[in-house]
Amino acid sequence: MPGTAELRGLRRRIRSVKSTQKITRSFELIAASRINRARAAVEAARPYATMITRVIRDLTTEVEALTHPLLEPRPETRQVGILVIASDRGLAGAYNTNIVRRAERLAAEERQAGREVSVYTIGRKAETYFRYRGTAPVQTWTGMSDQPTSADAREVGNAVVEAYVEHRVDRFWMVYTDFRSALNQVTATARLLPVEATQFEGGSAYPPQFMFEPDPASILSQLIPRYVEQRLYAGLLESAASEHASRQRAMKAATDNAGELLEDLTREANRARQAAITTEISEIVGGAEALSQNSS
Repeated sequence: MPGTAELRGLRRRIRSVKSTQKITRSFELIAASRINRARAAVEAARPYATMITRVIRDLTTEVEALTHPLLEPRPETRQVGILVIASDRGLAGAYNTNIVRRAERLAAEERQAGREVSVYTIGRKAETYFRYRGTAPVQTWTGMSDQPTSADAREVGNAVVEAYVEHRVDRFWMVYTDFRSALNQVTATARLLPVEATQFEGGSAYPPQFMFEPDPASILSQLIPRYVEQRLYAGLLESAASEHASRQRAMKAATDNAGELLEDLTREANRARQAAITTEISEIVGGAEALSQNSS
């Protein structure tokens, strides 16, 4: 019967949507729990960032001229590196789309200024995007986007510093997503190298007096690469929190949409069932009337 076949089809669709809704709901809850951990990691990293900046500021008062290979701008900037932080997995709404678009805009600005651009990526989504666009990343890292560690930042930081020191890159940008709240994340850019010396100005006019071993300049030479790692780590943590927030919103929207679709399908199934019952009753009545006419 056509009505019965339609009802069976609707029931199959309802079962399928319910199954999908359970999956999206699970993803939503997982993302929500990871947001809290990512927030905690961001907060835990801030005291270190504050302290290393303060120490460098105070050390600069002991050094006549703050010099370091990572602080010195190149006389001419010809080659620019762009580090793009995206995710390894999808189902995160417009998170990856927004970040690669921001990176593309930055790359276009640098090319318009007559500079060559090299792309470095963190996350499979960014790597896949740029390869598809014909721009193979110079170096790519995967498996660290959703739960980055300080060791991950050190690995990427060493590669970035090495490229700069060896003059393969004259300026290095980081493109990441700034986590402001669970509902608000904004793509951002930050210059990693050369490090801007102005960030360390304004130290205490009367800093504590210490005897340094080794000398302040040697300590600074060790701290500045760690400062670059810290900025990378902060960008990774902010991006991870943003990724989880975007995924939670996307999965919540999918779960809500599945709920609305279930309501529509349930109404259609009820109408189809009522139509099937009406058809069966009509057939029974018609058959009974035919039998009574034959018997008479």
